[in-house]
Amino acid sequence: MPRHPSPNALAALLERQSIRAFQPEQVSRHTIEQILDAARYAPSGTNTQPWHVIVVSGAAKTRLCEHVAQVRRAEPEREAGANVAGEYRYYSDPMTEPYLSRRRRVGWDMYRSLGIAKGDRAASRDAAGRNYRFFDAPVGLIFTLERVLEKGSWIDLGIFLQSVMIAARHYGLDTCAQGAWARYHDIVRKELAIPDGHVVVCGMALGYADMHAPVNTIRAQREPLDTFARFVDQPLATKGSTVA
Repeated sequence: MPRHPSPNALAALLERQSIRAFQPEQVSRHTIEQILDAARYAPSGTNTQPWHVIVVSGAAKTRLCEHVAQVRRAEPEREAGANVAGEYRYYSDPMTEPYLSRRRRVGWDMYRSLGIAKGDRAASRDAAGRNYRFFDAPVGLIFTLERVLEKGSWIDLGIFLQSVMIAARHYGLDTCAQGAWARYHDIVRKELAIPDGHVVVCGMALGYADMHAPVNTIRAQREPLDTFARFVDQPLATKGSTVA
């Protein structure tokens, strides 16, 4: 069964999770438009609003997923390593601590929920392949940025992505943001007529969560506040100064 709509923004923030199994129930175009119409109020540097989104569903989504599946079989090397193939690097290489441990922890939690044993590469690859079906969500979103834009616009896009995810919770829908689609940017570009001047940044699955699926019982652990936040309410000593 799906989840109830979030009653307010704070609840939506706390309830949002990456959903990796969806129900087949369709999402109306009106609802998708309402979500994106709300997300367009996300802030951006000097109001540049650099984001672009393509909504894909029905036969177009099926064709895109089938095309990527064909390429996955023919070119397994695309998914070797942690970074995307082609247009940009998502992770540092090598990945350092504490980030590596956090990544591994959520990965193994997810694999355990799916019954995948450590070292079972075939099962792991099959699980990764569900990314390229949008985890069976009825709607896929593909996000792009113009190639000429700089890092500030990538920050803006991140804020827009979160806005989409929070707005989706208002309507009782769930999401999973997917950097994995960037590995197949050339296929996505061809199927969806994306101009060469745009970078395929990521995708997102959108639909009604299947909360009976074991994989959706996994919640990624979050670090406590004191590990990432520091409060300063007095001037800090500068070089050469004397602190009594």
